[in-house]
Amino acid sequence: MPSLIDLMLEGRKIRQHNPWPRVVVDAHLWNVAANELARGRWSLLGLWGEPTTVHMAIIDRDAMEIVVVSVDCPDRVYPSVSKHHPPALRLERTVNDLFGLSAQGLPDTRSWFDHNRWGVRFPLGELIDVLSKAEPYRFLPVEGEGLHQIAVGPVHAGIIEPGHFRFAASGETVVRLEQRLGYTHKGIEGLMRGASVERAAQLAGRASGDSTVAYAYAFSKAAEAALRLVVPDRAVWLRALLAELERLANHLGDIGAICNDASFGLMQAHCNVLREDVLRAANIAFGHRLMRDVIVPGGIGRDLDEKGRAAIRAVLDNVHARFPALIELYDNTASLQDRTVGTGIVTAALAKQYAAGGYVGRASGRAFDARRVPGYPPYNDLRFEVPVLVEGDVNARVWIRIREVEQSLALTNQILDRLPRGPVRVLVGSEAGPREGMALVEGFRGDIMVWLRLDGDRVDRCHLRDPSWFQWPLLEAAIEDNIVADFPLCNKSFNCSYSGHDL
Repeated sequence: MPSLIDLMLEGRKIRQHNPWPRVVVDAHLWNVAANELARGRWSLLGLWGEPTTVHMAIIDRDAMEIVVVSVDCPDRVYPSVSKHHPPALRLERTVNDLFGLSAQGLPDTRSWFDHNRWGVRFPLGELIDVLSKAEPYRFLPVEGEGLHQIAVGPVHAGIIEPGHFRFAASGETVVRLEQRLGYTHKGIEGLMRGASVERAAQLAGRASGDSTVAYAYAFSKAAEAALRLVVPDRAVWLRALLAELERLANHLGDIGAICNDASFGLMQAHCNVLREDVLRAANIAFGHRLMRDVIVPGGIGRDLDEKGRAAIRAVLDNVHARFPALIELYDNTASLQDRTVGTGIVTAALAKQYAAGGYVGRASGRAFDARRVPGYPPYNDLRFEVPVLVEGDVNARVWIRIREVEQSLALTNQILDRLPRGPVRVLVGSEAGPREGMALVEGFRGDIMVWLRLDGDRVDRCHLRDPSWFQWPLLEAAIEDNIVADFPLCNKSFNCSYSGHDL
């Protein structure tokens, strides 16, 4: 059985790719990698394209190795990974929509992003086809006596991003759910081509608004890896502070929203108050409620002063004092437990196969956290636990969030106690010739991956991978054999990003 090192030795290594290696392989080695993914020895971190090349990032968590594998596509075709490993399916459909590169043996050749609204086909590829259109989208057929279909979205009742959900149901029981996404496609990767590093970082921070810190963090780390740039210690610690505040605010909001979808609005009211307190403290400390554009390549754009430190300390104390009573309220409300326990189960096998990150994976036994593996500073100097449960239901996903709130409170206090003095930013220069970088950062939903190539001080190519890519398909599996009325509850317990997925 080959290892990632074996694969790397057989391929052609690309220089100036940091911090992990990238190798160009032939079709045979590409298929070897796909088969090892299918066997479960490795996990897929991402799959993306260029006009004549397809890449995939792979992690062997046991050996703590990461490799980017690339295959050239001079004839605009390459061997399908999803033929062997289903988590690659939507990624390969996207590569075809954006670049016109076809995966040979692809089990599902329908378009994914292309809704016939762009006016062109393959907008990031070498040849833009302005005449043809994608085939009309046809949902998968479902056969059986007494089945009916329910169409939900893309426009929803609340203030929510668009997505279409097609249910096949037998009475109230869901037999199949099929998603249709791509309605919020923004063309961020196209906008990044030729952009300055600073402008591209701003675009990355707008991929998904609730994860603006995590995206800016990941992009900046990838750019710094490409340029071999050393960020000042104070900026490293402040970045972690920003990330934990973002995680804290989002988990508090999610816990309340899940309870609200189970008709327990009291919990949402209290959680929203705490979330609002966190956002206000962030605004005082960093000048923006969501802390947008604070993390920049080279460090931090705004330092933390004593007023900001005091605001953060005060909100941490408030959450620490009030949150335990909310946990007790959640745990001791029988009608709420009746809705969440045993609902929307994701099996451990599926979580592992799809390399599900964040609370979705950790609620189903997958103990992956990018802060630990592969890890990055300052988390190697901080004390924290990665909570893991095995039940895989809505209740487990709530409890993972509860435990992560507790961990973020502890982490944020540690960071404030140990925050070093010194500068918060270094200037980002430019290097001659192409340089490539990659980063993996833990956002509140899970691991966010960024890969980029710089040419001087401009971005030649950048790919952003949201954790939702590997979580949305699991929602389809989780809702099967549940009743239709439990879908909002199950969906909110996942809280996948439309915008981060749609790019």
